[in-house]
Amino acid sequence: MALKSNIIKHWQKSKVLLVGGSAGSFKLILRLVKSFPHDLNKTVIIVIHRKKNFFSEIEKLFAQNSCMPLLEISDKEKIESNAIYIAPANYHTLIEKNGHFGLDVSEAVWYSRPSIDVTFESAAEVYTQNCTAILLSGANQDGAEGLLKLRESGALTIAQHPDDAEMTEMPQAAINIKAAEYILHTTEIFELIQSA
Repeated sequence: MALKSNIIKHWQKSKVLLVGGSAGSFKLILRLVKSFPHDLNKTVIIVIHRKKNFFSEIEKLFAQNSCMPLLEISDKEKIESNAIYIAPANYHTLIEKNGHFGLDVSEAVWYSRPSIDVTFESAAEVYTQNCTAILLSGANQDGAEGLLKLRESGALTIAQHPDDAEMTEMPQAAINIKAAEYILHTTEIFELIQSA
């Protein structure tokens, strides 16, 4: 199915891509990281649920498969264009108005820290319509409310089609509250990314 021109135009003018996922999203996020061209000229911020105190090789694996610089987020780090950032385990990642990241150790949201909602909601205030957000497979409702805030701020909001998601609850929660402007199959998500 061909994507509509308005979704492509909104994606092309976006300066930031937010990607949120939990159970069942890892392989797809790795495929996305592999697909980003070195000259994407957007900031990519990835929030994946991880087990508490579980050492992860995610960053290393992603960096080995990325054409773009890939970094785990540090507190007060300046947000650069044309880089991929991954939210660290055991912290919420916030986007601050001064163009830096903030890390926070407040209560878990939907049993998760990092929480997709926390990042998405802070991004909605900073990036407004200059942002695209994609919510992928997951086993809880984290990300739905944040995606709704992004949509209300003018961002391009996308949920993975539940038919394609290994765990449907997360994208379905966003669809249920009309947080996703578009519901895309995996092939369409990749088609959109390649249209940058």
